[in-house]
Amino acid sequence: MPIKSYLALPITGKKEELIKALRSLHQCEVVPAQNQDVLALVTETTNEMEEEILKEKIEAIDSLKMLSLVSGFNTPPN
Repeated sequence: MPIKSYLALPITGKKEELIKALRSLHQCEVVPAQNQDVLALVTETTNEMEEEILKEKIEAIDSLKMLSLVSGFNTPPN
């Protein structure tokens, strides 16, 4: 089950529009920054194909300026 996190930047003046559009996608959870025009976006899908389809839908949103994947992992010690 892919769970990915992104930073999403809205077009100037379109933050609320972007929040509304992202929240309409049921696989998305949106957390807006309180003092900046940036959103934390977490997606959860059942497989990689569904994740790619969702990413295409997100990238097609008119109020989105930039979407940046944030990745991190913890490597277990040997």
